[in-house]
Amino acid sequence: MKAVLCKALGGPDTLAVEEVPGLSAGVSEVLIDVHAAAVNFPDLLITQGKYQFKPPLPFSPGGEVAGVVRAVGAQVTRVKPGDRVIGSAVWGGFAEELVVDEARVTPVPDGIDLVTASAFLTAYGTSYHALVDRAALHAGETLAVLGAAGGVGLAAVQIGKALGARVIACASTDDKLALCKEHGADEVINYAREDLKERLKQLTGGEGADVVYDPVGSAYSEAALRAIAWKGRFLVVGFAAGEIPRIPLNLTLLKGCQIVGVFWGMFTTREPSRYREGLEELLRWLAEGRIRPLVSESFPLERAADALRAIEARAVKGKVVLVTGRAE
Repeated sequence: MKAVLCKALGGPDTLAVEEVPGLSAGVSEVLIDVHAAAVNFPDLLITQGKYQFKPPLPFSPGGEVAGVVRAVGAQVTRVKPGDRVIGSAVWGGFAEELVVDEARVTPVPDGIDLVTASAFLTAYGTSYHALVDRAALHAGETLAVLGAAGGVGLAAVQIGKALGARVIACASTDDKLALCKEHGADEVINYAREDLKERLKQLTGGEGADVVYDPVGSAYSEAALRAIAWKGRFLVVGFAAGEIPRIPLNLTLLKGCQIVGVFWGMFTTREPSRYREGLEELLRWLAEGRIRPLVSESFPLERAADALRAIEARAVKGKVVLVTGRAE
C-alpha cells in the first residue's frame, strides 16, 4: 500500500510517499481501506515534533479517516467487512490502510459521502466537547469564536447555532467572515483590522461574550478575555497562530470567569461513555442536516505536504482532505 511517511522531524518538507507492507487486524481491531483522510493542525505539529505524542520514526501522520472495512478481528462485533466507517487514531491515517481498535470506529450515516465523513469527527467532536461538556453553553448566550473559518472554528459556529446561542465569528479576512455568515454566524469581526476587545464589547452592549472559543492563541486570546462576560467561560482549544499567550490571571478575578482547557483526544480515552453519547447526538445532527462539514479542497496522498503547508499558513477554510486511489 501507499503511505505518507515522516522520516525526520521538520514539518511538511520531510514527507515522502512510499510503498509499505499492507496491514492486518488484531483480535479487537478493524482494518480500513482508507478513501479519505482529513488534515488537521495536530498533523502539522506531529511532523514537527511539537505535539503531545511523539511516534517513533518513520511514521505516517493523520488521525482521522473515512473508508470501508476490509477485515475485522475475531472479537469485533460493532462493524463488519463492507461497512462504511470513520476511524480515528493519533497517527497512521495518511495511507491507503489503517488499523484501529473497534472502539475508535464509527459507522457513517447513509447519505454522507466518505470525503465529507473524513472531515467530521475531530472538528465536530472537539467543538461539541468544548461547548457542551466544558462550557455548558445554552440557548440565549453569546458565543465568540476565534479562527471561525477554520475546521474547528466553523464547527463551533454551527454547533453554537444548533444549541441556540448568538454566535459572533472572528477571523482575519472578509471572505472568511462571509463564509462564517453562510454557516450561521449572527455577527462577524475582522480582527486583522478591528479592535477585537472593543468590537466584542460593542456587539454585546458592553456585557461581553458568555463563552469564548479560542483555537488561535497569540495576542487575540488576551483581547478576547478582556471582553468576556461576568462568569464567562474562556475555552483554550489550541494555538494555531503559533504563540502560546501569557494571560494576566488578575483578569479571571475581575471577570469572575473561568479559563477552561479543551483536550478532546484525552477526553475520548478518559470518558469513553460520555464521548459516545456526544458522538451519537452529533451524528443525528449530521443526518438531519443541522451541521455539515465544509471540505474546501481535496489533495491526493502525493500532495500531503501541500495540504499541511496550507494548514501552516492558516489559508484553509473549513477542512482539507487527502484522497487515496480507493476513493469513491
